Amino acid sequence: MAVIADKCPHLKITVVDIDKQRIEAWNSDSLPVFEPGLHDIVMQARGRNLFFSFEVEKGIHDAEIIFMCLPTPTKTYGIGAGRAADLKFIENCSRQIAEVSKSNKIVVEKSTLPVRTAESIQRILDANKNEVDFQVVSNPEFLAEGTAMIDLGNPDRILIGGEKTPEGEKAVETIANIYSSWVPREKIIKTNIWSSELSKLAANAFLAQRISSINSISALCEATGADIEEVALAIGMDSRISSKFLKSSIGFGGSCFQKDILNLVYLCEHFGLHEVAAYWEQVVTMNTYQKRRFTQRIVKSLFNSVAGKRIAVFGFAFKKETNDTRESAAITVCRDLLAEQALISIYDPKVESNKIYAELNINKGSQDARHPKHGIAAKDAYEAAEGAHAIVVLTEWDEFKDLDYERIFQSMLKPAFIFDGRNILDLEKLQSIGFEVFGIGKGDRL
Repeated sequence: MAVIADKCPHLKITVVDIDKQRIEAWNSDSLPVFEPGLHDIVMQARGRNLFFSFEVEKGIHDAEIIFMCLPTPTKTYGIGAGRAADLKFIENCSRQIAEVSKSNKIVVEKSTLPVRTAESIQRILDANKNEVDFQVVSNPEFLAEGTAMIDLGNPDRILIGGEKTPEGEKAVETIANIYSSWVPREKIIKTNIWSSELSKLAANAFLAQRISSINSISALCEATGADIEEVALAIGMDSRISSKFLKSSIGFGGSCFQKDILNLVYLCEHFGLHEVAAYWEQVVTMNTYQKRRFTQRIVKSLFNSVAGKRIAVFGFAFKKETNDTRESAAITVCRDLLAEQALISIYDPKVESNKIYAELNINKGSQDARHPKHGIAAKDAYEAAEGAHAIVVLTEWDEFKDLDYERIFQSMLKPAFIFDGRNILDLEKLQSIGFEVFGIGKGDRL
């Protein structure tokens, strides 16, 4: 919405939310989301044609177009628990739109949704429309956290799906006109609404599949002495494959990939496509295996026990350039280390300490996993590593490449270990300093 406000100064954009505290944060100088470039655009557009309000009903009443940007987490209860998307927020919002609206609206799905969700939204709106015409349009988002402003400013494509009726096609064209203010028309794809919904699920599944595929090969590399980066380079130079998403690591995280794959699995099972469901579920299984395998390597290297040993964790966000920790691989690794009775000290440049404690279900005042000088969240990498037996790199922040590792080595217990879960460090240089080193898919021979 900030980018649309920036690119379309003739439009008035009002972002509404029932969470008053969140809206207050968006109206402050300290935004609740860290994203490179976002702060500047919000500061420029806010108060001009970009507004943040907790007056939800007024926002609905006044709008001509409503973008539904709602969470669709994996269900934790009832039918489809653990796989299906929980659509209660979508349903509640649809009912509120229907109840409040007094004029015609275009309702745009921005959330990643199961195929045919638009049909459910349309039924709810039509059942309560009070002579109001609603057109439901699917417009899934393909941005990536950390590069969102670049992705929005120069997208690979804009996908808009709608009903194949004159009214539906007019609604699709209205949304297309917004994006055409800065996106070339040839990049704006118009489809039927079901194709649009499925395309987002399928795109995320294909990207996640590539990560799990290269991670499966990383295990073989470690067993045989091959180097995963050399293998990925060779594979990626095949024009039919390309090099994107062939970076091996401890596994994918974030709010989309796992949720969307499980949603796709549930959808396939619903239609009786059990073999297809099993195929895609294996992508998630491989991702879980990669995280567990990494933790097991840490334990094995530290003489088969990390109990009472201090482990410095570099990075907690699911990827660099974001403060988002949703489904972060770091959470799984840290929980597994805590279960092995390790004493962990975590540093992340953007994730606040309260979020770290919350994600690990640790009371901030607990003594169970505390460093003698500070809580589980350290103020910097040097503090996290002081007195540690090992360093574990879990997020690919650039600053971790430029640390004074000789200083860090001197502050650690010996032998000092580094486990690079993102393959961003110069392991040969670290080895020359004196570290025992391990990289994903690197084996024991550097």
